[in-house]
Amino acid sequence: MIVLPPYNPIIQQIETSLSFEKQVSWKVLRLDLIDEIIGGNKLFKLKCNLEEAKKNNLAILTFGGAFSNHIIATAKACLLNSISCIGIIRGELKCEMNHVLKQAESFGMKLHFVSREDYKRRGEEEFQNELILKFGDHFIIPEGGGNDLGVKGCEEILKPLNEEFDFVFMPVGSGGTLAGLALSVPIKTKVVGIAVLKGEAYLEQSVKKLLVKNNSANWFINHHYHFGGYAKSNNELLDFISYFKSDIGIQLEPIYSGKLFFAVNDLLMKNFFPPESRILCLHTGGLFSSWGGR
Repeated sequence: MIVLPPYNPIIQQIETSLSFEKQVSWKVLRLDLIDEIIGGNKLFKLKCNLEEAKKNNLAILTFGGAFSNHIIATAKACLLNSISCIGIIRGELKCEMNHVLKQAESFGMKLHFVSREDYKRRGEEEFQNELILKFGDHFIIPEGGGNDLGVKGCEEILKPLNEEFDFVFMPVGSGGTLAGLALSVPIKTKVVGIAVLKGEAYLEQSVKKLLVKNNSANWFINHHYHFGGYAKSNNELLDFISYFKSDIGIQLEPIYSGKLFFAVNDLLMKNFFPPESRILCLHTGGLFSSWGGR
C-alpha cells in the first residue's frame, strides 16, 4: 500500500449572470483542495505508478521543466512513501533553481540538469538506458505522468461522484487526464480538453496512443485558448483570473486552470452549450508552482 492524501470530492457550483442567462449548470471539481502539492490530477497520475515502483522495490526517475507540477508532486509523494527519486530537469545546472525545484530538493529528490537538446530525447529508449547506466535501475515515469498507469489512475477521478454531466472539461498538457476521463464517463458525456500549449494534432495523437484500442469518440481538444503557448498569457487572461478570484472566490493560475475557465466562460458567451447543459470543470491544481504557494 502507498500513502497519499485522501480523496473526498468537493464540487462547487459556479453561479454567474452568464451561466444564469444561458440556463446552464456550471460546476467545478476542486481537485486543487486535495493537497497544495500532490493535489489536482497529479494525485491520480502518480498513484498507480507509485504502486508499481513500490511493488518492484525500485526508486523512481522522472522528467520535468523548472516549474513542473509533476516534479514537485512526485518528490513529495516519494517522501511520503520512502521511495528514492531522481528528477531529470530541463535546463542548465542550478542556474534554473527556483521555489519549485528547491522544494522538490527539500523533499529528497535528487535533481539532474540536462541541456534542452538532451531533454528532447527523454522519451527515447536509448536516452533512458543511458540514464539507467548512470544512476542504476529505476522505475521511469514519463513527463507529467502520462503513461498507461497514469491513465488508469485518472479513470478514478469521477467514480465517487453521484451525478452525471453533459460536458467534462479539463486543461490538457500531455493528454493522460483526458484519456482517463474518456474511458470512465458515460458514452453520452463529452470530454473536452483545453490545450494549454501549441500542440494541435500532436496532443490528439498523444491521447489516441494512451487510449490504444479503446479510442472512444466522446472526446475532443479545443486549441483556441493556449494564449500563444505553454506558460504564455496576456492581460486579458490575467484580468479574468483576478475576476474569478474576487467574484467567484476560486484562485486560478495562468498555465492550466486560468486557460480552462476562461475557455468555458468564452464558450458560454458564444452559445456553445445547449440550454440545460450540465458542465463540470476539473480544477487540476498547480497553484504552488505558478504562484509560489500563494
